[in-house]
Amino acid sequence: MANEANPCPCDIGDRLEYGGLGKEVEIEHIKAYVVKPKTASEKAIIVIQDIFGWKLPNTRYITDMIASNGYIAVLPDFFIGKEPWSPSRDWSEFNAWLEDKKPANIKKEMDATIKFLKNKCGAKSIGVVGFCWGGVATHYAALQYPEIKAGVSLYGAIRAMEDRFDLKCPTLFIFGEIDNHIPLEQVKDLEVKLKEKCKVNYQVKIFPGQTHGFVHRKREDINPEDTPKIQEARRDMLNWLKKYM
Repeated sequence: MANEANPCPCDIGDRLEYGGLGKEVEIEHIKAYVVKPKTASEKAIIVIQDIFGWKLPNTRYITDMIASNGYIAVLPDFFIGKEPWSPSRDWSEFNAWLEDKKPANIKKEMDATIKFLKNKCGAKSIGVVGFCWGGVATHYAALQYPEIKAGVSLYGAIRAMEDRFDLKCPTLFIFGEIDNHIPLEQVKDLEVKLKEKCKVNYQVKIFPGQTHGFVHRKREDINPEDTPKIQEARRDMLNWLKKYM
């Protein structure tokens, strides 16, 4: 789910066989996957899931990757226990499934996670990274939370919000050139409007030849032609966080 004007389910791509290095905890009314770096850190990243949910091994792999770069990383269940989308479901059911899972309606969960990171983990600098559905939610968070220091939105673009360009934190937007779910015209429109209205640093980067979900839903070992782009996008994500946190 990326284009809110015409929402549709995404191909799950390559599902990783990955167990994860972190642990599951309770944060007020939600569950979350938390990974801490080897060295104590006051920097934390909130990772926001795609439509396949917080337990998708691919997203936990990225969460662990972020933690290995010196951040407390937390992946909350933003669906609050509701069933994530399944690739086996009929796509015609998608809009009904999405009805109670709007990516802009995450304030209660964001507030709880930020409170947890500050009070329980000692975080003083917080960033956010999101994929697909979570990319839209990351854009929303960058508009609403001045305390967030940096955001990385991967293949998610807000269309439903009236004013979606006055970002409160530096934000990197990553897209694939041949994403079937996000037309390039939509990406170009986002870039134009950000240039007109955004007062903080931002970057919109389009990766040639890449499809939706390429950063976390393609395995490098079985997609060798895409490996350089996958690795570059992950480096861009980490470099953006490092620069602004």
